[in-house]
Amino acid sequence: MRSNAVDAALRARAAEVIPGGMYGHESVGMLPAEFPQFFARAQGARLWDADGHEYVDLMCAYGPNLLGYADPEIDAAYVDQLARGDTMTGPSPKMVELAEALVRQVAHARWAMFCRNGTDATSMAVRVARAQTGRRTILVARGAYHGSDARFTPVPTGSLPEDRAHVASFVHGDVASLHAAAKAAEGDLAGVLVSPFRHDAFVDQTMPDRAFAQAVREVCDRGGGLLILDEVRAGFRLSRSGSWTSLGVEPDLSAWGKCLANGHALSALLGGEVARDAATRVYATGSFWFSAAPMAAALATLARIRDTDYLERIERAGARLREGLARAAADSGYVLRQTGPVQMPQLLLDDDPDFRRGFAFAEEMIGRGVYVHPWHNNFVCAVLTDGDVDTVAAAASDAFAAVRAREGTLVPHARLAARLAR
Repeated sequence: MRSNAVDAALRARAAEVIPGGMYGHESVGMLPAEFPQFFARAQGARLWDADGHEYVDLMCAYGPNLLGYADPEIDAAYVDQLARGDTMTGPSPKMVELAEALVRQVAHARWAMFCRNGTDATSMAVRVARAQTGRRTILVARGAYHGSDARFTPVPTGSLPEDRAHVASFVHGDVASLHAAAKAAEGDLAGVLVSPFRHDAFVDQTMPDRAFAQAVREVCDRGGGLLILDEVRAGFRLSRSGSWTSLGVEPDLSAWGKCLANGHALSALLGGEVARDAATRVYATGSFWFSAAPMAAALATLARIRDTDYLERIERAGARLREGLARAAADSGYVLRQTGPVQMPQLLLDDDPDFRRGFAFAEEMIGRGVYVHPWHNNFVCAVLTDGDVDTVAAAASDAFAAVRAREGTLVPHARLAARLAR
């Protein structure tokens, strides 16, 4: 029986000084009870929790780990710049170098602005779109996540109906729904904010679709709005350029974050010429948005993206993982739905509407040294080895067998069930 004493003690202390003990997507209130809350270190594709238990990590810090935790070259660039100066009275030359590198790397980009996290980038994109068009309405896909800003937060407690007064929805991938929403916004369309593919929580993912991407571009062109591609989660995991470049569709604005600096806190808004003037007029800033050390890490990350086979390695590892998990599930009589790109797999079980089997599987995997999420998409990083994947597959085989043995005693997770019922 493994001990979680350190984690339990930290949770008790946190409950005294942090509201709820934890908040947002890191809250274990929406995860199996056996999941650790606190982690002591990370290296490559592995995590160690506060009690010293080791895990093959399939969440990659919810996406920022692209090239491996604590990558020595990237971290050395960060530390070197840290010694020279990080948050200073003004930005370092790294800001200009990084903007130039992103403009070279991302097909649609002609300029870049930097911020700290994904919500900063998506919120700034909306403001630029409204400034450019002089209009109000932003179309978003129903159920999509675009950050914790009051306009888009999936849990609206504390926000007002007015915060979403000029945000209208459509169904991702449904051209007719998109056209209907655009028609309702006719004359007031500021932009369409859309993810490269559907990666909503709790549901199957759907891959990028050329016809839908083209329809979004046409709606914006016809209605005078800007196409905003939310690359925060998928950026540089589907492509070395923009995620829709291969579909022949380029956005006017794109929001980036997560793996942009391989785990160091940095995000960006990239734009084309159509939005340059508006970007000079909006007031968007933060005390740490110009910090130089994350920008140095981002430059080292972009060099790796440009010059190595990181993406092909992620794709190979993801395909091997998909095959191994499918075999493990089938051996115990389960159908595991693995949707979305292999780089960002969503893992859901058939005949599991209240996620009781999915939660039990994730619990069993944690006990076998694998961190896998029961309702959010997972992530594959470039240093996940064949050996790591085989370890995950072997653990999954045992975990599915254990879930099968527990079938008669499984119960839905109370907090998740309450949320799904809303």
